[in-house]
Amino acid sequence: FGSSWDYCPRGYELICKSSALANWFLKDIQCLPELEPIRWCWRSCPHLQTLVQHLLPADRPLELCRDHLQLADSGLVALDWVVGPRQSLRMRRGTNATGNPPLLLVIPNPFGKLTRNIQNLCFQALEKGYYPVIFNRRGQNECPLTTLKLQDFGEPGDLREAVTYIRFRHPSSLLFAVSEGLGSGLLLSYLGECGSSSYLTAVSCISPVFRCQEWFENKLPWLYEWALLLYQKTILSRYFTVLGEILPTEKLFDSQSLQELHEILHCERKTKKVGWDDYWEQNDPLRDVDEVAVPVLCICSMDDPIRGPPESTVPIELFRTNPYFLLLLTRYGGHCGFLTDSTIAWSHEVTLDYFRSVTEFFKAEEKTKRLANRRYSNMMSKRRRPTLQRRDLSAYRDLEEEIFSWKRSYTR
Repeated sequence: FGSSWDYCPRGYELICKSSALANWFLKDIQCLPELEPIRWCWRSCPHLQTLVQHLLPADRPLELCRDHLQLADSGLVALDWVVGPRQSLRMRRGTNATGNPPLLLVIPNPFGKLTRNIQNLCFQALEKGYYPVIFNRRGQNECPLTTLKLQDFGEPGDLREAVTYIRFRHPSSLLFAVSEGLGSGLLLSYLGECGSSSYLTAVSCISPVFRCQEWFENKLPWLYEWALLLYQKTILSRYFTVLGEILPTEKLFDSQSLQELHEILHCERKTKKVGWDDYWEQNDPLRDVDEVAVPVLCICSMDDPIRGPPESTVPIELFRTNPYFLLLLTRYGGHCGFLTDSTIAWSHEVTLDYFRSVTEFFKAEEKTKRLANRRYSNMMSKRRRPTLQRRDLSAYRDLEEEIFSWKRSYTR
């Protein structure tokens, strides 16, 4: 990693396996002015970038319409449909002639906080013509906790039911997904478990944490550890009485680290106790990574104070060998920061441009497929003889191989 910037004057590098889709996206990303090096005062201050995106309020508040979705076990998750600000909604309707805007499923971090980063992303997506919807886990962001069950870190069952409901409501719209920070663990688990049945067209993960067990065990800098621990305890305190039926609540609220809290919350239940290592065998976001069948863009910075140094926290070989994963690695950005000379994150622009690029690529592939079918159909209609001579058959096979060359996967 250290020497990779010697030949990367722009301050970013796209790491991926060579493929038709990767080459297509690389041409688009090189045209984005947001990635050009800009001299600004806080460029090399990752902690400042991180705190700005997590502490400051959004530029404009979002207008949300909430759906409470009852799950198979009678639990509830909340889906917040972004319906405003009104001026953005009018722009979206005016620029969409088909009436089927693309959907953007947004997955926040597992602590349930809607950060400035997430809200500005939804606002920007709304202006670009998307219809954003925010997924809220059980008991988080004022979603009622109706069952004695909290969602495990990498258990995608609730998300799967939410995606099915969204597809039912909007069967003709393309569905994209974006996640923030630790929320990427749930999204990657969902992609690995569902494979080609995920219903998603493309995915973007902003500052994802890949090796989550090590992340909990190594602990964060004390300020982040203390702030996240306090915030998590504040959310759980609403359910202190009812959680006492399944958890040692006094031990839970006396925990001194995120690892200890997470271990008590998910591994030391009175009804079922699980070992720490066994828990992560079932919840590791990359446990089924070979089954992922949609393109995934991961935007990471080398100075991320939450994830840690990329040498030990980014699975670089995954991006070099798996054609579905693309890594946009930047020199600066902090954790979900990626600020330039303004307080608008360029990662939002890159994410939305990536979705547009993938959509155009698939349209081009579909057009090539139709042309190949048409050529093949015309050739077959002109063939009048019941049999072909051996010489003609050889030529026909060569032509057939050329016609069906589009069948090769875009990932090869």
